[in-house]
Amino acid sequence: MHRRGFLAAGLATVLVSPRAIAQMKMDDMPGMDMGHDMGAAPKSAAMLPEGEALRELPLLASETGTAGLFKAKLTAQSATVRFAEGLDTPILGYNGTSPGPLIEAVEGDRIEITFANRIAGEASTIHWHGMPVPADQDGNPMDPVAAGTDRTYSFDLPEGSAGSYWYHPHPHGKTAEQVYRGLAGAFVVKPKADPIPAAYGDTVLMFTDLRLAADGTLPDNTMTDLMNGRVGDHVLVNGQKNPTLTVRFGTKRRFRFYNATNARFLRLSFDGAPMTIIGTDGGLLETPVAVDDILLSPAERLELIVSFDRPGAAMLTTLDYDRGWMGPGRPADAGLTLLTVNVSQTQADPVPPLPDRLRPIVQLGAPAVSRRFVFTETMTMNASGMEMGFLINGAAFDMKRTDVVAKAGQVELWEIVNKADMDHPFHVHGTQFQVVEHERGGKISKPAYRAWKDTVNVARGETVRLLLRQDRPGPRMYHCHILEHEQLGMMGIVDVQA
Repeated sequence: MHRRGFLAAGLATVLVSPRAIAQMKMDDMPGMDMGHDMGAAPKSAAMLPEGEALRELPLLASETGTAGLFKAKLTAQSATVRFAEGLDTPILGYNGTSPGPLIEAVEGDRIEITFANRIAGEASTIHWHGMPVPADQDGNPMDPVAAGTDRTYSFDLPEGSAGSYWYHPHPHGKTAEQVYRGLAGAFVVKPKADPIPAAYGDTVLMFTDLRLAADGTLPDNTMTDLMNGRVGDHVLVNGQKNPTLTVRFGTKRRFRFYNATNARFLRLSFDGAPMTIIGTDGGLLETPVAVDDILLSPAERLELIVSFDRPGAAMLTTLDYDRGWMGPGRPADAGLTLLTVNVSQTQADPVPPLPDRLRPIVQLGAPAVSRRFVFTETMTMNASGMEMGFLINGAAFDMKRTDVVAKAGQVELWEIVNKADMDHPFHVHGTQFQVVEHERGGKISKPAYRAWKDTVNVARGETVRLLLRQDRPGPRMYHCHILEHEQLGMMGIVDVQA
């Protein structure tokens, strides 16, 4: 049954398809209530403090002073934080914090990070999202790290790999829960020669989603969460609600925006402060691009220069974006203030202008192979109730099945077709790709700029065409980065052969 027909029938529950990892019973499902909003989570009355000074993410220090070698340890473990007055919240954190420590390295560096999994009773991994790492260092679901054990991830950062990456868990069947419980961190790879003036600074803003129960705990996912992806009650910036930053009049500030939420789409605008995009997931653009607003789907990143040209408060706010919603309870995403920048009357010191050219991006050549991936949602009746699946080419993820065999070094054209009723951000492991075309409603459009990407939103009813080349052999994942959808089947494996 199609989604709209299912909803029109007024059915109040859905069960997860066996094809989509697990069969769940009605009385097993958290938040399940046959007579109440399809299991939607109640809103918490907890008030989070606002207006505190923006915290910088803690920096992960290298254990060695050797130039070109970054060596450190990340421990995933339980921690307790206080988001709201009088409420202690148990979370998962890397080295006790959420977001986890900021990792900074330079292209050309050797990385050796030991991961200690101290999550009670759960396997985990660290996936180095977007980073050009070997397949056996990628932290994919086929390579779990058991609870109570350690493993060291080792890889080299090639020349030209500077960009805004991040790290998060990717264990089979537990990715969504481990991320919304707190496991995510930023990994910035810097170029040896940066064309952006150092006077602009370099500020990481990591957006995460929070839902608190009345007792301060993090509620389990509901049926609404499984269908749409988990969207919380609060958007946090570096773990804070609407923090503040004070700058001088005339300041130009470099920001790196990270959407580290499970499923929230962020259409953003800086009130009264012009924005210029200088980079995406895989690093700098060829030339700066001025914009009025931006859209960050889950897992996407952007680098921007924001010009604070007039005194007063400049607020980073959310605008409406209809990404499609299944059932009632669509969150009111517009009008949220995520960050307030207080621009003083004092004039900032002059800074060099932004260069007209940032770096060259060579377009990938003619593809040797073309592939087509079709996203669909399914809802069907069985003896237990309703089955639900999120599928690619009609199949749910099977860890024992290879879906695509590719050849290392060969350019391919991938056509991502979204026949589902909501947007799906599409992510490929192991490489960066170039989006070459969008098609929707019979109209074809080109991207506004050439860029290296590892995640792209595919709007409902849209086809996105991209060029990619995998250079390192081994198994890689491709999937929707609404993490609940990935877990419910919208993922596949490409085996890259030498």
